[in-house]
Amino acid sequence: MPSFNPPLLNDFARSYGFHYDICDPETLVRDVLIDMERGLKGQPSPLPMIPSYLSPVSQVPPGKTVIALDVGGTNFRAARVHFKETGKPESEGMKKAPMPGTKGRVSAIEFFDQIADLTEPLINESNDQIAGIGFCFSYPMIMRKDGEGIPTSFSKEVDAPEVVGMTMGQGLRDALERRGVKVPGRIALLNDAVATLLSGLGQIPAGGGWNRGEDKYKVAGSPVAGFILGTGFNTAYTEKEIPKIDFYSDTTPQIMVCESGTCAPRYLGVLDKEFDGSTKNPGGYLLEKAAAGAYLGPLTFHILKQAIADGVLQFNRAAEFAAWPALETRTLNEFMYAPLSMEGPIGKLFDRNELDAIRSFAYLASIVTRRGAVFSAAVVAAAVERMDTGHDPFAPARIAVEGTTYMIYKDMREALESYLNIMLNLKKPRSYIIAPVEQASLFGAAVAALSE
Repeated sequence: MPSFNPPLLNDFARSYGFHYDICDPETLVRDVLIDMERGLKGQPSPLPMIPSYLSPVSQVPPGKTVIALDVGGTNFRAARVHFKETGKPESEGMKKAPMPGTKGRVSAIEFFDQIADLTEPLINESNDQIAGIGFCFSYPMIMRKDGEGIPTSFSKEVDAPEVVGMTMGQGLRDALERRGVKVPGRIALLNDAVATLLSGLGQIPAGGGWNRGEDKYKVAGSPVAGFILGTGFNTAYTEKEIPKIDFYSDTTPQIMVCESGTCAPRYLGVLDKEFDGSTKNPGGYLLEKAAAGAYLGPLTFHILKQAIADGVLQFNRAAEFAAWPALETRTLNEFMYAPLSMEGPIGKLFDRNELDAIRSFAYLASIVTRRGAVFSAAVVAAAVERMDTGHDPFAPARIAVEGTTYMIYKDMREALESYLNIMLNLKKPRSYIIAPVEQASLFGAAVAALSE
């Protein structure tokens, strides 16, 4: 068996165009900013820049109870959320089910009925009066001023074409009314990135960073960006100028949904393009396919199979591995955390005398991860730049994060935060905080249910 040869592996990655070291961080950020500007003006752009018609809300009426729905990703969740007198949210009655359309094609009625299956008992079993429903929908949609949302497409391999173009709130309202359930209050639609942003306003300290003492100077808090890196990928931030809807406000900015998974980074190689062609939506969501959890495992699998074909990666059962029908991100991540244990579907493929092959396997997988991290960091850095938070060390830009890929995918968080620090400090020091927020989609949806 060949020995572990990092220069050879790096050359392989560069030759196929997926090595992170060919990516220029400053160029990546500039590209995203240009696409954002075009999207805000309504010009052709891979970033649709969708207005939310919501302004940042950090306080809600205490004592209220709402239904919060988090519809997206592998699963969707529903819960009652009660806001205590202190304003702190508490969830109860949490329910979870597979995301409609991930187990095969569903009709529009089936789609909304599956959501109503979880929503109905939360309404009927509540001891409190329900003040509204916050509906966090984690897919591209056009927002209306009345709080409705209309999906324009699905990602993450969801198969529900009839739902595209429908009004989501009305679809759920109709499904509940078919069951004889009267919908309490309004149904407010929002994106998961918006929900994360709203959660971050309440959970990440505003002035002075992670200060423990009281701010006696009363420094004004900085804005918040919401960042999703889980099964899918997205960002939201507060925008003062949206020319395409004639919105301009220095005092009350609007939350803007970038749909940043649709970015088309310039640093994509031939294997990325081959992999893209194998997905359900070729040509779309190119950044998401390079960085998000729905695709990292399958993309890495495609690259590893090429390494086997080129003889760069060799082990006794390599042909068996290459013949697998698929490689899930979860399976790859479990291996990457314990590659020497010889456990799990991947670990069991290697013999005890194939340690160098394991090294090569893990090395190539880590290159894919770090390339996803640098792409992700560029999108977040661009959102912070667009918010123009300045460089006040006592008013750090706040970045609220949700997503299992960011939290638990091997090496992703560390690499992303390292690149982000470089990108945000290229010209001069910039104070910022990036932090996960608890139950962001649910709590953010709950806030939106009480927002006007």
